[in-house]
Amino acid sequence: MTRTAIISDRRITGLSAAVIAELVTEVGPLWHERHQARLASRLRKRAVGAGAKHRLVFVDRLLTTLVHLRHGVTHDVLACWFGVDHSIVTRAIGEVRPLLAERGCTISLDVRLRTLAEVIGHLGETGKTGIIDGTEIRVRRPAVGRKDRDKSISGKNKQPP
Repeated sequence: MTRTAIISDRRITGLSAAVIAELVTEVGPLWHERHQARLASRLRKRAVGAGAKHRLVFVDRLLTTLVHLRHGVTHDVLACWFGVDHSIVTRAIGEVRPLLAERGCTISLDVRLRTLAEVIGHLGETGKTGIIDGTEIRVRRPAVGRKDRDKSISGKNKQPP
């Protein structure tokens, strides 16, 4: 899949091309700065910049991260789309995801936003676009018949009697 196809089809990332361009201009320099600092932080036999070039430029790294966050696509599938090894995709997502979290509005664990109005109020009326990570996370619960089991069941996956 080509970069232009991913950017132009909002269904793939969930974001418009303008928002993606904004992310590139905001997060790209941060990524480049951290990347250069990481390269210069250790003793080297060769100069910085020598050796193989990135097969995934920053825009592609951002797109792989956005598609992974939006659809939960495996790293192997993304590697096939971009023509690289899955380890490169894993590294790219590991580098870009924290930058997106820093750029965005992360919510502390003690805050519970239950309605869309509460989310908008928490973001503020700045007109910023919010990306909500609604990934279902399995939680270990007490076994059947154990005390306090009812307190830890949400009801989302309850089976009818």
